[in-house]
Amino acid sequence: MKEQPPTTSATPAAADLVDALVPVAFATMAVLNKIGAENDLSLTLIRVLGILWDRRPRMAELADYLGLEKQTMSGLIARAEKRGLVARAPNALDGRATDVFLTGEGARLVQDLHRQTQMALAPLTERLGAADRQLLQELLERMMQPGSEGGGKAGR
Repeated sequence: MKEQPPTTSATPAAADLVDALVPVAFATMAVLNKIGAENDLSLTLIRVLGILWDRRPRMAELADYLGLEKQTMSGLIARAEKRGLVARAPNALDGRATDVFLTGEGARLVQDLHRQTQMALAPLTERLGAADRQLLQELLERMMQPGSEGGGKAGR
């Protein structure tokens, strides 16, 4: 029996969209890698700091969200804690759980990383007019809404 080529459910238009998204993702990752290297931060730690910007999750929730083992998450948080970027405290509702949050220094770093990222991506985003930038922002936010693949605003 002759082997059939793998089939995909992607339509040609969906495939074209992916073909357009991938280089943008690579360009964005290159910017984040460069900024991370300049600030001695891994991409995972950049994501953690972005997640902590507007929330105070439990360690276990953070590990689950990032798809990391609890031991790996603990090591990452311990290194960030040593740098004064994050702190841990018992969860107010469950004393067995530990919350993670940004320190003042961590919050200042996140703001600086955000500014650096905006400046580094400006050559790409400024190719679009104001209306197109607004539309792209709305579409990207809709793609990342909870329930969508990868949902949430992690890694700003």
